[in-house]
Formats: sequence, structure tokens, C-alpha cells
Amino acid sequence: MLFALLCTDKPGALQLRLDTRPGHLAYLNDLNAKGILKIAGPFLGDDGKPTGSLVIVKAETLDEAEAIAAADPYAKAGLFASVEIKAYNWVFNNPEA
Repeated sequence: MLFALLCTDKPGALQLRLDTRPGHLAYLNDLNAKGILKIAGPFLGDDGKPTGSLVIVKAETLDEAEAIAAADPYAKAGLFASVEIKAYNWVFNNPEA
């Protein structure tokens, strides 16, 4: 099953995001190599700077998706004001469909 991780950065946390980005990218690369990561990228504000993240992962359960979200270096660094996790059905342009 797929889960969408909708992550919203804390206000004023851009430098924390930038400082933590190398570890975050390494984490996503590892998830990708394991076939867990499906889509990932930042939400952008009106100024074009990141304000959060959308990460879509394959997991067996909501608990597993929550564990994936919690292990992200961004989450561990306290970057996010909120993380919402929703089951997701990829209908259009899904390369696995």
C-alpha cells in the first residue's frame, strides 16, 4: 500500500532544512534503493523556497509508514511543524500500473 507523507516545515526553519538536507537525501536514496520510495520533493512558497515535503512511500501498514516518517533526518532534527500521513492510491501515470 502507498502512503503520502505531507510534511509542513516550522516557520523560519529554512536554515535547519538546508543544514539537514544531506542526511535527508541519503535517507531517501536508501529508501529508493530498497523500493520503498515512490515520489519525493519539497513544497514551495511564493518565494520559491521550500516550505515542506511530499514523500510517497510503499509500506504494509500505517504504523510502518509512521516509522519511515519518524526516521527521516528532517523529522529527527525537528524541522516539521506537522506531518500528516494518508493512504494513497496512485491512479494516473503510475509506472507500476
